[in-house]
Amino acid sequence: MTGRLVSGATVVALAAAPFFLAPYATTTLTRMLVFALLAASLDLLVGVTGLPSLGHAAYFGVGAYAAAWFAKNVSAAAPVPLLVGLAAGAIAAAASGWVAVRTHGVFFLMLTLAIGEIWESVTGGSNGLYGVPATRIGGEPLAVAGTYWYVLAAFLVGFTVLWLVSRSPYGDALRGIRDNEPRMRALGYPTRHYKYAAFVLAGGVAGLAGALLAAQQRLVTPSDLGFTTAALALLAVIIGGAGSLWGPCLGAALVIVVRDVVGPDIEGHGPLLLGLVFILVVYLLPRGAAGLRWRRRSAPEEVTRV
Repeated sequence: MTGRLVSGATVVALAAAPFFLAPYATTTLTRMLVFALLAASLDLLVGVTGLPSLGHAAYFGVGAYAAAWFAKNVSAAAPVPLLVGLAAGAIAAAASGWVAVRTHGVFFLMLTLAIGEIWESVTGGSNGLYGVPATRIGGEPLAVAGTYWYVLAAFLVGFTVLWLVSRSPYGDALRGIRDNEPRMRALGYPTRHYKYAAFVLAGGVAGLAGALLAAQQRLVTPSDLGFTTAALALLAVIIGGAGSLWGPCLGAALVIVVRDVVGPDIEGHGPLLLGLVFILVVYLLPRGAAGLRWRRRSAPEEVTRV
């Protein structure tokens, strides 16, 4: 019950944020939501399925490019570009995931990194895709606050899908594969198909996040699907706590704050600060921010045992 109350209060606070924030702060919060959805989709692979990926930003970028191109050349009417980005991310993940899920451990990590680099090279020039028109609803272009609510609504849909999947029997099977894949295979589970489905789902949600990026900044560059974005998403998962879904969202918010708000004020040393935060989390919070909640739950049990 407490968790539902906190979740409801958080959604209400997020929905009301534009009424109290300046346009720049609202834009920053919009970027947080976009990056949080990317981090949550990656957590489905890393924390739930046990597939550490360094190429997840590829599907984020593919979704962004597809949605931006569609909005610029066909229609910017909501929510069609989002659906295009989602489909593009899922298709790209389906094309590359069939090979990726056949590997394990470091081999999977390096293969996904190679996939990410390949997709980055496909985008061509460094100028990216610019001049993306503003998203339209009812024929009217969205302003800063309207774009924020549009991104928030899509974020809630994407996050809810990930949460329902992780809480379903299928999600339990993915955790079993993460903990002991040979045993799950011995029990009759087609583990490769389970991992492939999770890979495609995560790629689709990452593509949705990419489409939201295109709608928010109205510009897509090759760096949006490069290694730096993938590394930051993985960093957000580790800081927030792998396997919790909501923890990586907090980690993503921290990453955006350090990169876009604090970084410029400390003469561009944001990456250094992120590195220090990562070291502190590894030593002090091995389970990430989500581990604090786990500690509070386990503390009464330890007292009872004593």
